[in-house]
Amino acid sequence: MPIALLALTIAAYAIGTTEFVIVGLLPTVATDLGITLPLAGLIVSVYALGVTFGAPVLTALTGRIARKPLLLGLMALFVAGNTLAALSASYETLLVARVLSAFAHGVFFAVGSTIAADLVPENRRASAIAMMFMGLTVAIVTGVPLGTWIGQTFGWRATFWVVAGLGTVAFAAIAVLLPSTLKNAQPASLLDQARVLGSGRLLLVFAMTALGYGGTFVAFTFLAPILQEITGFSQGSVSLILVLYGIAIAIGNIAGGRIANHDPVKALIGLFAVQAAVLVAFSFTAVSPVLTLATLAALGFLSFANVPGLQLYVVQLAKVHRPGAVDVASALNIAAFNLGIAAGAWIGGLVVASPLRLGATPWVGAILVAGALVLTLWSGALDRRTRALAPAV
Repeated sequence: MPIALLALTIAAYAIGTTEFVIVGLLPTVATDLGITLPLAGLIVSVYALGVTFGAPVLTALTGRIARKPLLLGLMALFVAGNTLAALSASYETLLVARVLSAFAHGVFFAVGSTIAADLVPENRRASAIAMMFMGLTVAIVTGVPLGTWIGQTFGWRATFWVVAGLGTVAFAAIAVLLPSTLKNAQPASLLDQARVLGSGRLLLVFAMTALGYGGTFVAFTFLAPILQEITGFSQGSVSLILVLYGIAIAIGNIAGGRIANHDPVKALIGLFAVQAAVLVAFSFTAVSPVLTLATLAALGFLSFANVPGLQLYVVQLAKVHRPGAVDVASALNIAAFNLGIAAGAWIGGLVVASPLRLGATPWVGAILVAGALVLTLWSGALDRRTRALAPAV
């Protein structure tokens, strides 16, 4: 893999830390700001919605900007957003700060995915995308547990100061390691986005992404209170458990990229089926510390193993159905990932506030993943039909 991919991985690490560290800090933030747990969960949803709507719009508006200056500008915005979060004295200010960081997040991964794919031969593209997303997984292994510990020890604002520092390191890595000769994809307008959204085949994949990735977040958003209130772990144990979860995610991300290189649809069918089953199991194993650790290891493996396949699949279909707007299709899939997170966190909040309470969040999430499995089977059938008709055409 080219050294330039390391710059993308470092930036993804910083972004991954700020996106997921809030999960371990939700009880701390809720107590400090005097808000309820479901209301604190909206911090996750607002960030995800910022990515959802910021990614496609800003990707289209910045299509003519050279890739390297664009990425540098995005990381500068990221640093500003996390600095504002560190200075936040109210719930409302924190939400604004999270939206700013989310805007940088959405465009970075939309553009970064296509850059990563273009830096390597065609048969290594899924692995290259997986390497960039490895920054997210390593962030969950190290950045999120460490950030959680920092927040619990020194206050949650200290965590965002550290994340702002990580963004500065990522800015320097992009400036030094990424070549200035990166080719721009053909600029896409807002009309191009509408055309992408007009493709039924791509909409199907976006729905697969939102349901399959977002289903886990129904429970993952409230993982810290689940571990403390249902399983019985201490607050200090949460950061250590997040290390285990993150290691499983890292392994799953690598394996998912390799599996998806040849047939992303076949890989996704298997992954979604097992993911739904593990979420259902978590509803029963959450009361046991030992079984919870085993279940979370399996769930961590599965929750990111589908990312490379989903991203590769949408790029493949976009080249066939909307060849002039591949970047926009990639951005919209990033938006779909985060729409799934927003919906999952919101649904999880509704479940927590309902008579079902925390313990029902895993099996509710499994319903969403099962929906993604059904859509994947449908999309695979459409692909086979298209291939069968191609010789006749």
